[in-house]
Amino acid sequence: MDLSLVERENTILGQDFLTWLWYKTDNENILFQLKDKRTFTLHMEQKLSVQGGEGETKSTATVSSPAGELSEAKTGLSHGKKVHKAQLLFSMDQDDWLITLSAADFSLSGLKTPKINTKDDEGDDPDAKFLEKIFLIERCLEMLDIVFGHFLELRMSKAWAEESASVKLWING
Repeated sequence: MDLSLVERENTILGQDFLTWLWYKTDNENILFQLKDKRTFTLHMEQKLSVQGGEGETKSTATVSSPAGELSEAKTGLSHGKKVHKAQLLFSMDQDDWLITLSAADFSLSGLKTPKINTKDDEGDDPDAKFLEKIFLIERCLEMLDIVFGHFLELRMSKAWAEESASVKLWING
């Protein structure tokens, strides 16, 4: 199989995923559920990149807005650009996880987990802080997996045509 074809297909799927996420979080507050029945929300944060074109004509526009106003990037979507990278905020209880996700290869960068207790209590397991940090990273990946699984179920269902049309209306609206 042609590796560049697989890479292009993955990029398209990633772009669809991030665009759909932006649409969903812009229009409603969705509660996702973990296996342990705890719920979390997801929001697009203040930084987003859209990209269009091929080769030498490829152009990228990155919007960073403290107020969360991403209208310039949305204008890029209406001109045929696709979401290239997005900053996502997962929230559960009082905890927040912040990541940047790339559409091309689903790579994560800039992962910020909730703060862990840094006090060094006597008698504590010396590995406790490390293990807690690893747990928080795994929790973030679990939440991302759940959201992506939800997207894939929708993407492969008959309901995708209607959802895709709604996304297009949102882009052009």
